[in-house]
Amino acid sequence: MTDDSFISRVATAETALRDLFPATPLQLNEHLSKKYGARIFLKREDLTPVRSYKIRGAFNFMRKTMASGAAVRAFCCASAGNHAQGFAFACKHFGVKGRVFMPVTTPQQKIDKTRVFGGEAIEIELTGDFFDDCYTAAKAYSAAANAEFVPPFDHEDIVEGQASVAREIREQLGDECLDLVVMPVGGGGLASGMTRYFDEEGGSPPALRFVEPLGAPSLRSSLEKRILTRMPQIDGFVDGAAVAQIGDIPFETLRRFQPDDVILAPEGRLCNTMLEMLNLEGIVLEPAGALAIDALESLKDEVAGKTVVLVVSGGNFDFERLPDVKERALRYTGMKKYFILRLAQRPGALKDFLNLLGPDDDIARFEYLKKSARDFGSILLGIETRDPANFPALLARFAEDGIRYQDITDDQIVADLLI
Repeated sequence: MTDDSFISRVATAETALRDLFPATPLQLNEHLSKKYGARIFLKREDLTPVRSYKIRGAFNFMRKTMASGAAVRAFCCASAGNHAQGFAFACKHFGVKGRVFMPVTTPQQKIDKTRVFGGEAIEIELTGDFFDDCYTAAKAYSAAANAEFVPPFDHEDIVEGQASVAREIREQLGDECLDLVVMPVGGGGLASGMTRYFDEEGGSPPALRFVEPLGAPSLRSSLEKRILTRMPQIDGFVDGAAVAQIGDIPFETLRRFQPDDVILAPEGRLCNTMLEMLNLEGIVLEPAGALAIDALESLKDEVAGKTVVLVVSGGNFDFERLPDVKERALRYTGMKKYFILRLAQRPGALKDFLNLLGPDDDIARFEYLKKSARDFGSILLGIETRDPANFPALLARFAEDGIRYQDITDDQIVADLLI
């Protein structure tokens, strides 16, 4: 009798993946282990050929579709990120035609990388401004051209392929006890696949924690309401994990968890984690790829003394975003603030103001907002400092000197308009 269990299917998927790339490294990270008093391993999915785990699901879906003997002329997908690149790589590997639907707003770097991975096997069609536009176009093309649509996460074969990450972790750790696994969540394919594998493999499963961006908590919201919930609005900064609604199939596996099992990572803190890993460890991570590492700040008491695996899901970072990442990190850590000042329009007023600054206070932005004012002028002021504790003293000097100001650092609407 053929073993058709989930565990067996994942084993087959993992074996097939070796035609594309070796198992991604599971590395003990000395820096994080020392910082949090634990044995912390990084599962480096950023080191696949396309720098993310997405290649696993796309490859497994296409492998099984072709093995089924279905009369499929081509494949298609909708994505502006890691799924598109994994899909393109798989198309080239299998020698099949594929079409990738991307938003018109997709950065050229992502378009170029997808084309490199797919070569002549793929065509890229830019349509609409948002993912939903691409999804609709891809589904329409699938029906009209008899092209198999490869979903990004909401399909059993995709979940099965992503679960190969869990199987590799078990093989790489050997007999070592595994206490906790922390994994990112976007659409839920990876998280549900790994959860199901650990549930069904037998023995003592590790504790599991999930991480979502604070601005896109689709799993956490669904768990709080105990029903699959679509977010009316999300922050798309963590583009690899910012989805409005987790997949139906993944949610069926994950619905048994409690809301507190899902860590919400503030986007600013996540940026600080990305910079820490880049500067100290030389590891380039995209925002979604840093989610599991960032969650350690919320789990520091839970991980102490334990063996922990963090799934580093991707490293497709566009360095044109680095200034924004630095900006968000500085603002989150309190080392950069923005103010609107009312400064007297008189000779020497600016010099008097500059004398209020401390030795570690650096003006990063200075802009008159009303140049025609006769008595007072409104100024947009950005200040960076080496220690967040410097700001209370600076604001006290503002107050003593009678300078009226408004701190707009955390006022998202005003900050977006002026900064």
